[in-house]
Amino acid sequence: MMKTADYIRLSEQYGAHNYKPLDVVLERGEGVWVYDVEGKKYLDCLSAYSALNQGHVHPTILKALIDQAEKISLTSRAFRNDQLPLFYKELAELSGYEMVIPMNSGAEAVETALKVARKWAYMVKKVPRHQAEIIVADGNFHGRTISIVSFSSEEFYKDDFGPFTPGFISVPYGDIQAIQAAITPNTAAILIEPIQGEGGVIIPPEGYLKAIRQTCNQNNVLFIADEIQTGLGRTGKLFACDHENVRPDLMVLGKALGGGFYPVSAVLSSRAILGLLQPGEHGSTFGGNPLAAAVARASLRVIVDEHLTENAATLGEYFRDQLAEIPSKHIKEVRGKGLLIGVELKPEAGGARKYCEKLQEEGILAKETHETTIRFAPPLIIDQPTIDWALDKIRNILL
Repeated sequence: MMKTADYIRLSEQYGAHNYKPLDVVLERGEGVWVYDVEGKKYLDCLSAYSALNQGHVHPTILKALIDQAEKISLTSRAFRNDQLPLFYKELAELSGYEMVIPMNSGAEAVETALKVARKWAYMVKKVPRHQAEIIVADGNFHGRTISIVSFSSEEFYKDDFGPFTPGFISVPYGDIQAIQAAITPNTAAILIEPIQGEGGVIIPPEGYLKAIRQTCNQNNVLFIADEIQTGLGRTGKLFACDHENVRPDLMVLGKALGGGFYPVSAVLSSRAILGLLQPGEHGSTFGGNPLAAAVARASLRVIVDEHLTENAATLGEYFRDQLAEIPSKHIKEVRGKGLLIGVELKPEAGGARKYCEKLQEEGILAKETHETTIRFAPPLIIDQPTIDWALDKIRNILL
């Protein structure tokens, strides 16, 4: 029988080393819990970077997956299927947007939004052809494609992968004056994460999103919100932009849209914007397939029917407050919204990785981001007794 070390050895021998995971080999999950190949139980405090808002192997989503897989899984977009129109309608009604374009990964959805924004700039705003500019923020993380890493401020993500795609201007995150100063007649859009998850759970100043919305209105610029990690209940609102009652022109969703079962992403917008796309201009063989649409429909139902957004708001505040009260000499700051929480450690603490490894030993799986921050983002189905169980162990490790 293979053990943890055997699986790790195979991974190191045959797999590209593009990740540095914790040395735990998981074989099954249920709700907020996962189990390794030796049978040890862990609390999942990462939720696959918020893709598992509904928890592991949610029975409602599992049933939708199985039922649909037994009928038809893929048609391509050359033909219509009976699940995609229902997914369109349900997501549009839930979000308040008029139109949806489905993709697979979050990066694909971001690329889609960028293409749509550029087309809008040429067709509607009349920016000179191929001169459109898109403003982004330092510290962003929108994916790993060549175009997306082109506007990353993390040199490690891009150093060996140039030449890069032009047309992007990066400004400090949270600085509305910097955005306003960067706007030119060629500016097509501003692309922002409402909270920078990979950047270290960075919360912008109060009013930042609203100021972006106003700036876009005043300058005829599109506001694109990347809610791939923050959307669908994670921050205690259905969308993180809802904290400031802001509606972006384009919203990008992914991760939890697939309920942890299947990659599903989407871009939401108005008919005036998404209606600019013509047949053949953009697409995906798997995007909008019936299996994906059925899974996404069930994933959305679970979020609404089980009040996961409200649970994230209530328990997120509790979890965050309890973490902030830990009298640790290692903690610099605790920040977050809902159940997206970052515990930033002081430089002298020696990095977040070793604390994540200690948490693993105690049955909690969390992951460091940007060297010094531990991210706690359990599935939104978590309850207070489970959080209290985790807090006891977290306190002991961080004291």
